[in-house]
Amino acid sequence: MKKETQIISVGRDKKWTKGVINPPVFRASTMVFDTMEEMRFATKNRANGEMFYGRRGGPTHFAFQAAIAELEGGSGTALYPSGSAAISGALLSFLKSGDHLLMVDSAYEPTRDLCNKLLAGFGIETTYYDPMIGEGIAELIKPNTKVLFLESPGSVTMEIQDVPTLSAIAHQHGLIVMLDNTWASPINSRPFDMGVDISIQAATKYIVGHSDVMLGTATSIDTHWEQLRENSYLMGQCTSPDDVYLASRGLRTLGVRMQQHEQNALKVANWLATRPEVDHLRHPAFETCPGHEFFKRDFSGSNGLFSFVLKEGNLKSVTAFVENMDHFKMGFSWGGFESLILGVFGIDKIRTVTSWDSSKPLIRLHIGLENADDLIADLEAGFERFNAELTR
Repeated sequence: MKKETQIISVGRDKKWTKGVINPPVFRASTMVFDTMEEMRFATKNRANGEMFYGRRGGPTHFAFQAAIAELEGGSGTALYPSGSAAISGALLSFLKSGDHLLMVDSAYEPTRDLCNKLLAGFGIETTYYDPMIGEGIAELIKPNTKVLFLESPGSVTMEIQDVPTLSAIAHQHGLIVMLDNTWASPINSRPFDMGVDISIQAATKYIVGHSDVMLGTATSIDTHWEQLRENSYLMGQCTSPDDVYLASRGLRTLGVRMQQHEQNALKVANWLATRPEVDHLRHPAFETCPGHEFFKRDFSGSNGLFSFVLKEGNLKSVTAFVENMDHFKMGFSWGGFESLILGVFGIDKIRTVTSWDSSKPLIRLHIGLENADDLIADLEAGFERFNAELTR
């Protein structure tokens, strides 16, 4: 079954939906029981979909969890109030004081802050590694290394990692492999087929798709599911059924939205490749993106998020470019229906083992669902402002 077909039916078991097309919003904190036997049964089976207590979730949550687990190919999915909470919840479910974590150097900046500020305070050591390290990862593994964390493509700079190779080596040393799989969404890669143990999504992005909900997921293979589920529960991680309902509804159009994001982004990226101001594209589908060969092998498609690097520029010229756009808006996050633009500076300050040429500014785009020709016209006007400021 193709993913576009699968997302229409996943998570719609009548046990949760009662036959309704969209799983209803089931709000509850306290569940009440008529007998001690009913309460004992719910308590004993609280991890298996029995109504027990609101923090464990209800039918709205269970239906969405089943949908994501099936789409990603895992055994179970834990829910969190944001993508960052999913990352921290997954890491803290398996790391303790004295453990060592291998973290990709191109990770999402809040993930890096989590390692440097919170995990370090807990006595957990982090070593950053080059996203393109490949088999060299073996040299960084210590006796106390417990987790290898991947993000592919990397945040902002978009390096694609050799996930199967890294996973295989990690498993040879007994490590748990976690992947921030948000860019691919649940339909453009098969993380568990590549050896990943826990796949993390900022469902805030493409799953919700409408820039109005914060939500995170972590999906695990059977081996680690119970520990992930129970430790996340102990940390009090839970989500609103209203938010989960919106994510479940957004999931149904994920396939067609991703196709349109991809089509629009490729048209814009091909146009950008012709611009004399552009040094190179950081779009996984283009050869100029590090790890492009792994993208061709491991992904079934792309999306609307990519970056491009300018040959020259400064703060004033880049500011002139990104301000006063008609269709692109400045803002963090991505994955919604709207187009976004960011001029990114200081990448060298959030890299430890890799270098970045800060003399060449980077601009990150999220290509939304607008007409691609309108977006190109917007960018063309931006280049006019950029060049005018640069030559002033």
